[in-house]
Amino acid sequence: MAATDTLRMAGAEELVRTAASPSRQAFQILRLGFTVAPIVAGLDKFFNVLVDWTQYLPAFVNRLAGGHGHAVMHGVGVIEIAAGLGVAFKPRIFSYVVAAWLGAIIVNLLLIPGYYDVALRDLGLALAALALGRLSAEHAAR
Repeated sequence: MAATDTLRMAGAEELVRTAASPSRQAFQILRLGFTVAPIVAGLDKFFNVLVDWTQYLPAFVNRLAGGHGHAVMHGVGVIEIAAGLGVAFKPRIFSYVVAAWLGAIIVNLLLIPGYYDVALRDLGLALAALALGRLSAEHAAR
C-alpha cells in the first residue's frame, strides 16, 4: 500500500471517529435546532400561523411604536431569520448572537405578567445556545 493510501485511510478513520463522537453529534443537533427554530419563528412573525406574536410585546413598546406592534414583530422576524442563517454558516459567532437575543427576549417577557414560564423556557434555550458556542470552538470550521 502506498503512503498516500495509508494517509487517506487514516484521514477517513479520523473523519468517522469525529462524526461518531458525542460532542460532534451534540454540536450538529444544536446547530440544526438553532438554525431551523429561529428561521421558522422569524417567518411566522409575518404570518402568525403558530401564534399571534404581538401578545409577547409589552404594551409600552406597542405605544412607542405608535400602535404598530405588528410592524415591530416584522423587524424581530427579520432579525431571527438572519440569526438562524448565521448559525447555519457561522455558528462560532452566531450561537452567541442567538444567546444574547434570547436574553433580550427573556427581559421582554419578564415585563409582561403571565409569561414567566416562557421566559424560563427561553433561559434553557439561551443556555443551549451558549453550549453550541462552546462546541463550535471544537467542531465548526474556522
